[in-house]
Amino acid sequence: MKKICIVTIMLCLSFASSSQTAIFNDLLQKHVSTDGIVDYKNFNGQKLKEYINYLEKTTPDTSWSENKQKAFWINAYNAYTIYLVLHAKRAEKIESIRDIHKKGKTAWKIPFAMVGGKTYTLDHIEHIMLRKNLFDPRIHVGVNCASVSCPKLSNIAFTETNIAGELERLMKEFINDSSKNNFTKESIQISPIFNWFEQDFTKNGAIITFLNSYLEKKITPKEKISYLKYNWNLNGK
Repeated sequence: MKKICIVTIMLCLSFASSSQTAIFNDLLQKHVSTDGIVDYKNFNGQKLKEYINYLEKTTPDTSWSENKQKAFWINAYNAYTIYLVLHAKRAEKIESIRDIHKKGKTAWKIPFAMVGGKTYTLDHIEHIMLRKNLFDPRIHVGVNCASVSCPKLSNIAFTETNIAGELERLMKEFINDSSKNNFTKESIQISPIFNWFEQDFTKNGAIITFLNSYLEKKITPKEKISYLKYNWNLNGK
């Protein structure tokens, strides 16, 4: 009987998690274009708060698969980033996430993101919960900094079953997006993300090796690389 109760509880928790992720997925489908442009003006803040309430009460379990934990934390990061931008836009006119400050702290260092009863900063979620604990260089196309030059925000919420394929798709689209990475016969200009987090992309070889694993047209190892200027304007219409 005890074993049956435990299984029942686990199934209920799994269903609750899936239904809440479905809420976030529905929000992304309605308010984010396939190009990653966010309709902040009409974004349903009430529905987003429902998902935030779920995050506040949910502690990721170590028994969860790595993919499930990764999906949870990336969704949390993106939901809280949207939440932060929405609240900032209501209070004042902002053109960039870098316009958001609280008590001298930037958007990434404000302790406001509550998960499982603990309060995190966006930086802590990205650099500790994800990059350190669940390392995957493709995390950089999963988390979204609400900016034009950021890899596009997916309009699909991540789940245990779709995250591997979605991150792979997003990385390929990002690297082959000429507005984010520019490859010509004359020069190679790539996103500064590959400079800021170079160690994440070079664990198995040079940066060009990583790029070539996604590029439709390969580049030679001798090519000289420069970095594009980052556009921090909001990724919204």
